[in-house]
Amino acid sequence: MSHLALKEALESLHRHDIDFADLFFESSSFHSSSFEDKTMEEISTSLREGVGARILFNDLTSFAHMPGVTLKDGLTALQEAALNMGIIIPSTTLDNNLLERVVREVIPPQPADQKFFHYIDQALRQKSSLVTQVSINYTLSSRQIAIINDKGELRKDERAYTSFSVEVVVEKEEQIQTGYESAARAESPDLFWQHHDPDALAQRALDEALLMLDAPDCPAGTMPVLLSGEAGGTLIHEACGHGLEADIIQKDYSVYRNKLGEKVASPLVTMIDDGTISGLYGSYSIDDEGMPAKRTVLIENGILKAYLTDMVSSKKDNLPLSGNGRRSSYRNPPIPRMSNTFILPGNNEPEEMIKGIDYGLYVKRMGGGEVNPTTGDFVFQVTEGYLIQRGSIIHPVKGALLTGNGPEALMDIVGVGKDLHFLPGTCGKAGQSVPVTDGQPSLLIKKMTVGGSSTDHETL
Repeated sequence: MSHLALKEALESLHRHDIDFADLFFESSSFHSSSFEDKTMEEISTSLREGVGARILFNDLTSFAHMPGVTLKDGLTALQEAALNMGIIIPSTTLDNNLLERVVREVIPPQPADQKFFHYIDQALRQKSSLVTQVSINYTLSSRQIAIINDKGELRKDERAYTSFSVEVVVEKEEQIQTGYESAARAESPDLFWQHHDPDALAQRALDEALLMLDAPDCPAGTMPVLLSGEAGGTLIHEACGHGLEADIIQKDYSVYRNKLGEKVASPLVTMIDDGTISGLYGSYSIDDEGMPAKRTVLIENGILKAYLTDMVSSKKDNLPLSGNGRRSSYRNPPIPRMSNTFILPGNNEPEEMIKGIDYGLYVKRMGGGEVNPTTGDFVFQVTEGYLIQRGSIIHPVKGALLTGNGPEALMDIVGVGKDLHFLPGTCGKAGQSVPVTDGQPSLLIKKMTVGGSSTDHETL
């Protein structure tokens, strides 16, 4: 494949003293199947193709995009981005016959047989007469990208993603509870189902819903909280991770601004972002600027070591490139984003940490919440929690909320388990969504504010 015309156009920009320029080509296919109320609600397949052109000059960025992935499409998008900066790429550079594709067309994935969804629904209803609703979502996507920059470098990547989720609603004596289980990996369906059993995922969703039906309300108060590894790092991602993305730092929206080299967490905490772990939902071989994925130590033994960067934020403050420039599609410029972000395991057995708690809360699963990245203040729902008394788990509790501050919570970690669990998800920022994975071992936080519906309050 010849990219001489693209290289010529990109290199011609150096006559205007630009700092950097690149073209991002994408061909992606998507399939989604949704099942609810014993019926296939939606089966959809779509294709997205296009190119984004970006030019950096001092602190300015010009970005343009258009559908199509031929050499000519790339040159036309680059012309538009250049024109936004008052730069004209001579028309003689453009060849109207440059119809060669830069990335091949992606073949749409094969959808699952509808019998698969009906089987799971029927199996759950047979296991419990309390089941009133079953919702199943199954999504597949495949992506081809190519990145060409002003240095003449060409980088390509192929990505596949598979995700599956089950939500079960149960009802008993006007009490309604929901259980939810999901799995996602950066793999094709064939490889995905080697790691996950749909029956087991559905069973866990049912078990969670039934467990919470008879659970009493959570008592409120300030108490020790043990976050299970299965809590999945949600708190770490939201209350800390975004605050370590360099563009957030540079906008002065983060509590971690100007904190490099300072203590920001317990000495037991080492926090990593690693896009190289095979199969995890946030993994990739290169980021969306063509940089190889890396393992970045963000916090080491409580000391802040690094931020997550893309080219723009790296250049602005002379920070190391971390390979975290990501975008949701060719229509978007890249920005710093997490990949697979987690706390390394420690030396504590989770069971021993429970034994050391006289009165507290064991959080097995986390739900949604809200975070103020400027202050680090957060509120998170607990979807599966248990009361701990005198070193033993007593019973499940419902309606728990965790309220606190991210930096304070990191400082208050007094135990780190040997276990490590990962939880996939989709992270939204600046109108862009990208696949990520959060992870953590069991974490013992010496005190947190627990909100609940129970009138029993206790502070220790």
